[in-house]
Amino acid sequence: MSPGPGRVPGDLLVHLRRARDHADRHYAEPLDLAALAAVAGISKYHFQRQFKATYGLSPAAHLSERRVERAQDLLRATNLTVTEVCHAVGFTSLGSFSSRFRELVGESPSEFQRRYAAGAPHIPGCFVFMWGLAERSASQEKPAPPAPA
Repeated sequence: MSPGPGRVPGDLLVHLRRARDHADRHYAEPLDLAALAAVAGISKYHFQRQFKATYGLSPAAHLSERRVERAQDLLRATNLTVTEVCHAVGFTSLGSFSSRFRELVGESPSEFQRRYAAGAPHIPGCFVFMWGLAERSASQEKPAPPAPA
């Protein structure tokens, strides 16, 4: 029996989730449609269509939302500049980062950061970068679990 419109077969859903989880874990790395489709093990065009049908947004939109969510955490809790946060979460353009941030959050990254400036002590940026590098290298050292048969 074939799934109805807007429904994704269960075996395909496993592959889509794998790619979505990969994007969520590796949001700061350069990820494009081809890379995420490869993680899912399906063609990039089929992946694009099925991801959007399943999650309601494109893989690129999902990834940028994750990056902005993480940027909010960093802007609230660290003393990093907006530019440092932009690059730490995987954006390569400050303009794109600021536009997407404003679109999702409703204010610029600078305005957002200013609202939280008088809060608790901030984590030094050098610690954040060292922790991020250690976290990334640890995840690269772990062998990937075998794919389910």
